[in-house]
Amino acid sequence: MGQDIQGKVAYITGAGSGIGRATALELAREGVHVGLIARTESKLQTVAEEVEAQGVQASYAVCDIADMDKVEQAVSELRQNVGPADILINNAGIGLKGSFLDLDPKDWKHTLEVNVFGTYHVTRAVLPQMIEKDQGDIITISSSNGLKGTAGSTSYSASKFAVQGMSEALMQEVRPHNIRVFTLNPSMVATEMMYGDDPEKNDKEKYMQPEDMAEYMVSQLKLHPRIFIKQSLQWATNPF
Repeated sequence: MGQDIQGKVAYITGAGSGIGRATALELAREGVHVGLIARTESKLQTVAEEVEAQGVQASYAVCDIADMDKVEQAVSELRQNVGPADILINNAGIGLKGSFLDLDPKDWKHTLEVNVFGTYHVTRAVLPQMIEKDQGDIITISSSNGLKGTAGSTSYSASKFAVQGMSEALMQEVRPHNIRVFTLNPSMVATEMMYGDDPEKNDKEKYMQPEDMAEYMVSQLKLHPRIFIKQSLQWATNPF
């Protein structure tokens, strides 16, 4: 049998919408208390209310994960309000498309500041809580672009390749503390990053949905603590 996650505490970045919101709600339905991190307070308030409606505790902190000091403050607030983390979902990220020479160097750099350093900042702030407990789960959302670069995605692919390497090295470091590190690599998930503000472009019969990713993560978390899936890819069956 696997493990029961009811009563655990999960911190989720990018929790205001998309995969982050769907994961918060899926975990709440499993009885997990949730700490939410994102940049937009109004969205966080809404998700927190939706989570609490499931009968669990929710807390949120407004934060740009590219800022390490603000991340540490946000994590401290979540720990005080919902308790130390058993689960961390590194979901926050940005995408930048364009040819190598056309992209503004400042934007190129910012992609790494959020996707790589942001993930590092949050993980670094939360990891001591898990080491203290001698157990924990860290799930990082990377991308299929982190395994295979594609034209027009130099900054995004660079950031996601970096996340892969960082996660694999961290996985080796923290295994003795009974901490599992999972890296997910979805192709295209129907979020605002994919189709913008036009939901009509989202064919729910064809494209992966945030809820699919949330369900998959919960199934991973329920695995017996002695096993974990280091790296996995998620594909839509027939999006054509």
